[in-house]
Amino acid sequence: MDTTPNKPAPLTPPSPSFVELFTPKLVTVLREGYGLQALKSDLLAGLTVAIVALPLSMAIAIACGVPPERGLYTAIVAGFLISALGGSRFQIGGPAGAFIVLVAATVTRHGIDGLLLATLISGIFLIALGFLRLGTYIKFIPYPVTVGFTAGIGVIILASQLKDFFGLTLAGPEPGPLMEKLPALFDAAETASPLALLLAVMTIIVIVLMKRWRPGWPGMLFAVALTALAAFLFDLPVETIGSKFGGIPRALPLPQLPEISLAKIQAVLPDAAAFALLGAIESLLSAVVADGMTGRRHRSNCELAAQGTANIAAALFGGVPATGTIARTATNVRAGARGPVAGMAHAVFLLVFMLLAAPLASYIPLAALAGVLVLVAWNMVEKHAFVALIKASRGEALVLMATFLITVFRDLTEGIVIGFALGALIFIHRMSQALTVEYQTPLVAPDIADTSIARTPYDPSLASDPDVVIYRISGAFFFGAASTVGAVLDRIADHRKAFILDFSAVPLLDSTAANTIAGAARKAKAAGVECFITGTSPTVRRTLFTHGVRPPEVRFGRTIDSALRHLRRARRAKEDRILGED
Repeated sequence: MDTTPNKPAPLTPPSPSFVELFTPKLVTVLREGYGLQALKSDLLAGLTVAIVALPLSMAIAIACGVPPERGLYTAIVAGFLISALGGSRFQIGGPAGAFIVLVAATVTRHGIDGLLLATLISGIFLIALGFLRLGTYIKFIPYPVTVGFTAGIGVIILASQLKDFFGLTLAGPEPGPLMEKLPALFDAAETASPLALLLAVMTIIVIVLMKRWRPGWPGMLFAVALTALAAFLFDLPVETIGSKFGGIPRALPLPQLPEISLAKIQAVLPDAAAFALLGAIESLLSAVVADGMTGRRHRSNCELAAQGTANIAAALFGGVPATGTIARTATNVRAGARGPVAGMAHAVFLLVFMLLAAPLASYIPLAALAGVLVLVAWNMVEKHAFVALIKASRGEALVLMATFLITVFRDLTEGIVIGFALGALIFIHRMSQALTVEYQTPLVAPDIADTSIARTPYDPSLASDPDVVIYRISGAFFFGAASTVGAVLDRIADHRKAFILDFSAVPLLDSTAANTIAGAARKAKAAGVECFITGTSPTVRRTLFTHGVRPPEVRFGRTIDSALRHLRRARRAKEDRILGED
């Protein structure tokens, strides 16, 4: 019997070098040739995105429980670095709605200094994830988990804006958990301001109407500017950025390290890990969306390293955690961006806006920014995908609802982890069911691919010999299916003299499965049963060899027919010996 594979190893593209993996897309675009027309397109796209990001960055910062300028610092500093160093041509970075709950909870527990330290540490984690090349594995998060997680965040953001949306006045600090927040808001219902509600509703109406009738115009900016103008002209008695925060500064602060101590690091480490995990998921999902819109491919590990650098810089400048933002990235693509210069330009335009228009921002009503975030929260819930997954299967629905409910009522990180674990278990169960073991004792037709058949007459009597059994294993043979196959193979030595395991339809085999085959082979040898394994790929055979499944205990062949011919020759030799003795 042959013991070397006949088939060549599958062709695989060479692994990219370290430099190729971590070369920013900006360098790639400039190498390809970057002309004046591309610069004009990028500047226009950057201006468009900056107009969208201006009110959104302040609104997200306020929802996080920090002054609005910290959202602008993040969009400017982190947004510039994410585009300049990242692995996506079109990624727009900055503060994201997905972080609101985590950031608000961190500020409540550890204060602003704790938030800055957690952001800095999360940046270090993200750089480590990139250089360890773990960005490739983020894509393995199941789709129901991302949909349920995003929908859960949308519900939480919506709940966080109810106070400013209705202009409520609470007797004490606003509770964080949803089940504590809603009763507190309900108790303060009598303090609602009809004027604040009117401004919030007007903001939503203007954005929705402009999106329908003038989709190319910056609806968010127009809506916020209109409400700010109304508050200024009519001196409306509503809470504004100026009345609550005293306005926003007209320059970036000097970079400085947050307060660092061992006790502080230990206290904020769980928050930093949550920032890093959420930032990695959100940024790579955003890059995938951009790839789908443009046909390009991002460098996931380079993107994570850039996100980490940007978060460290954001912390030094007093910002909040940053990540890739799907809505702003999609806006960038639709605005005609050609490369990362558009994202860098968006950050520069935001800096100019802050320098020139800071006094005007004081008149922006908080109710208007709440209206913006309510609309953002509504858009975050992928209604059609949610319904489709509920209808798809019970397994998909279970993963979706578990992730959604745990995210809303428990914790964001737990929602992702539990959703991923459930998705993995369901996948393992489905894959184990997909593996089949075909039991065969009747006539086995010769394998046409075996060219030696023409020289050796085929013996149909042996193929139907009741002392020889053939098992064809089809599918991924791994730990989830090993017990099923083991139960079948445990009976091989009862009434057989030889058995053949055909692996030609097994694409992969893990150590558990290899150990199962090794046990079956040992049992067969002890019972005097000859064991053949056919059709193995080089990778599968290497795994079997590693676990002791090798000649002479087990014979390997290219095809089932070659194993049958070997048995025929052995039978004839045995018969000749018996005749000679007689």
